[in-house]
Amino acid sequence: MATRIHQPEKSRIVPISLKEANAFVVEHHRHNTKVVTHKVSIGLRKGDELIGVGIGAQPIARMLDDGKTFEIRRVCVLPGYKNACSKLLARLKNIAQLMGYEKIITYTLKEESGSSLRAVNARQVAKTPPGMWNRKGRKSNWQPANDHWKYRWELQDQNHDPSLN
Repeated sequence: MATRIHQPEKSRIVPISLKEANAFVVEHHRHNTKVVTHKVSIGLRKGDELIGVGIGAQPIARMLDDGKTFEIRRVCVLPGYKNACSKLLARLKNIAQLMGYEKIITYTLKEESGSSLRAVNARQVAKTPPGMWNRKGRKSNWQPANDHWKYRWELQDQNHDPSLN
């Protein structure tokens, strides 16, 4: 029997609390856990069901935290909702631009395709090795993704995103 593909046309972006977003991430994300701080958290609902979340904040990497850069920390969507990741990415990008951020970044694991990011005109700009963001006086929490190579992406295009309609 074929897997049912859910249609996101009837989905809508909604504001949600970090607590609600983190609960969704803890339950559904493949390789990351909750985040500690955020600037914005959004949800994607279809009817009354929360089908995805996005969380954005200042960059974790100290050298990228220049006050002009926004990091999309988590995007997590239930399986089977076509274009839902791209819809959350596009909206977080739009929110960050409206807040005045000049650069929007995010990361994927090396083994992830990045198709949702390419759909919102993102481009790969760096490859980062496995490791923690520990620094003297600042210890980070280990997450499974810390053990993998990652790609950093930039979503800088200021043009209108059709996916926001």
